[in-house]
Amino acid sequence: MQAINIRFKNKSIPVLNFTQRHSHMELLSSKLKEFELHFEFRKKLKMISMIEIIGDVAIFKYNDGTKLYLEVS
Repeated sequence: MQAINIRFKNKSIPVLNFTQRHSHMELLSSKLKEFELHFEFRKKLKMISMIEIIGDVAIFKYNDGTKLYLEVS
């Protein structure tokens, strides 16, 4: 599986889409646009190493091993 990069502000984040659906990538992009002005989310996003999409959930993996789950549907 090949990682697709998604850009949020000035950061490029690799995304693994296990569902192989393009619609889930679009949902993730729209969800990130919703949180664009949310200060706490942007602060946390700086530490993310990669994103995995499994079903309707995006899993944000941090450098320290912790995860943040975000429903994208």
